[in-house]
Amino acid sequence: MLSYEDALSRILGAAQPLPAERTSLANAGGRTLAEPILAAFDQPPFRASAMDGYAVRWSDLPGPWRQIGESAAGKPFRGTLKAGETVRIFTGAPVPEAADTVIIQEDMETGAGGAVELHGDGPPAIGAHIRPRGNDFNAGATLLEVGTRLTPPALALAAAAGAAHLATHRPPRIAIIATGDELVPPGTPAGPGQIVGSSGVMIAEQLRRAGATVDDFGIVPDDRTAIATAISKAAGHDLVITIGGASVGDHDLVKDALAAAGAEIDFWRIAIRPGKPLIHGRLGSAHFIGLPGNPVSAFICTRLFAVPLVLRLSGAEPRDHLRTARLTVPLPPNGGRRDHMRAVQSDDRIAPLSMQDSSQLRALTQANALIVREPHAHAAEAGDTVHFIPLDSA
Repeated sequence: MLSYEDALSRILGAAQPLPAERTSLANAGGRTLAEPILAAFDQPPFRASAMDGYAVRWSDLPGPWRQIGESAAGKPFRGTLKAGETVRIFTGAPVPEAADTVIIQEDMETGAGGAVELHGDGPPAIGAHIRPRGNDFNAGATLLEVGTRLTPPALALAAAAGAAHLATHRPPRIAIIATGDELVPPGTPAGPGQIVGSSGVMIAEQLRRAGATVDDFGIVPDDRTAIATAISKAAGHDLVITIGGASVGDHDLVKDALAAAGAEIDFWRIAIRPGKPLIHGRLGSAHFIGLPGNPVSAFICTRLFAVPLVLRLSGAEPRDHLRTARLTVPLPPNGGRRDHMRAVQSDDRIAPLSMQDSSQLRALTQANALIVREPHAHAAEAGDTVHFIPLDSA
């Protein structure tokens, strides 16, 4: 059996980012940049007020001043201040020529004869409450590098830089095929010996959150020809994923179906728990991953192997999410496979769940982390530091 590290290295080593395409800013969310974003202009493009108040010349303090106009966002004052003059100004508005300080409105009042007078401590220094031109960025600056995932803040920055269309890597298209005579679709009454197929929707959402588009091919019965036909139909996708049928039982037919569909199997079985019976290979130009049938095993293998593959295909670099926390309870020695224990992590503490069976979805919903136990790890005591993978990040 391959180690976790060797398996992940082989999966990612066989993958390259998908071709770049131009897309509108509105449709670029979650994608990965294939070209950098450069600022088209300074931001802000003028000196801007950071507060509501009055624009003045520092040399005119302590006043009083004669108000000669207003400057609002989108409606700047067009004149130039002279000695003893002020302009009412609002947050985000351009600061008039010759003004070098803004006094907040709470420190000013209108006195006798309409003059604006200082009331309070006044500005702390020349230039107070003024954002310089280019305070956020300057024209020509590289704001977002190649490989950046376009999160909501990154989209806003690209928009502020003047980009309406972006060069991004095409999102991977993934086909999911669930197998098993025992499975029925959600919402369908289960017959004798049957259960509801729940893993498909779970895996699909994991992959969508990683940036992929997903086509669900539904449930295929335990028939080699039927599975091979479904796999062949899905071969036009970037990644084909099957759920179930990857082990060694008489009804585990995915390996045979792959051979019948003309696939090349790279490896089968990994030294991890849960999720040992995982298949990886190629189906023409498509990547292939065969997941175990147990829901928890399928979820963990998707998190460990399919999500990093999706990130690589998307143009993003998969990251090592291992973090550390202190155990709240002791753990026994580990066996020869890398273990991934469902756990609840809070602050610097982490507690494994009492239920670790690979079929228990309810326990999985309670977990927000996986404690990683390396092969042959020694027993751990409460308070010992362990590594974990957070489940709320891709």
